[in-house]
Amino acid sequence: MLDKLKSILQDPPPAMAFEISEAGIAAARIGATAELQWQPLKPGTLSVSPLKENVIDAGEFSEAVRSLAATQSTRKRKDVALILPDFSTRTTVLDFDSFPSDAKEQASLVRFRLKRSVPFDVESAALSFVAQPAVAGRVDVVVTVAPIEIVARYEAPFRAAGLMPGLVTTSSMAALELAPEAGLSLIAKLTGDVLTVLVRDKATLRLVRCLELQSSDLDDVAAVLLPTLVYVEDNLGRPAETLLLCGFGDRSVEAQDRFQSELGLNVEPMRSALAMPGETNAGLLGYLRSIARNN
Repeated sequence: MLDKLKSILQDPPPAMAFEISEAGIAAARIGATAELQWQPLKPGTLSVSPLKENVIDAGEFSEAVRSLAATQSTRKRKDVALILPDFSTRTTVLDFDSFPSDAKEQASLVRFRLKRSVPFDVESAALSFVAQPAVAGRVDVVVTVAPIEIVARYEAPFRAAGLMPGLVTTSSMAALELAPEAGLSLIAKLTGDVLTVLVRDKATLRLVRCLELQSSDLDDVAAVLLPTLVYVEDNLGRPAETLLLCGFGDRSVEAQDRFQSELGLNVEPMRSALAMPGETNAGLLGYLRSIARNN
């Protein structure tokens, strides 16, 4: 499910890409230029969770997918990219003193490390991981895992519409393409009451947190960001330099001013040349940027 863009983008890009959220489905038909579309979902159609059924109204969800699928071109290739909500999966960064080269040994080791921290059966779950380049003898491995049933239910209406999800990733992983690979930075992505925080040291992802807040109030967001910054400085030996914000909507300026003052670092909005990245489309815009950079 994690986007291994270097290998995937050696092939022609998919016909379409879709980002799913409780609010609706953001889509792009991929050609010489990307054509962005939006299909809202009725409240209650989806309930995003890593632990229980996400698709509550399968009929409404399928109808929204069919509506978007009908707009695709008649090209024979029907592979699509599917971007899931962050909170429907568990993503983490595991550190290893050494990491085997054999793929089966890698998967076995990763599943073993996850057993104590993931509240579902890891052995039967959908799993993807990427070993990042070793730093000072340590290997940081980015891991995404989810119950296979959750992933299958998200994929089902696309397959029924004749669209094959060749790539399945998460919103924040795809949105990383919109963040500059410089310095030590934090990304705070808000989707409803779910906050995803990523810590990146240049191109290396060092920490991923995704949690459901009591509310999307800025006080609740700050209560997560402050200890994260302390953890970063304690464990990485230096303070974070930049905080990128995404999904704060009409509170973006207020959040930028407040966090810059309270947290003592540079705060900027996440940006895209195609549109303003927000809680429902940041992953899609990041994925489109990756295609533009690699094709």
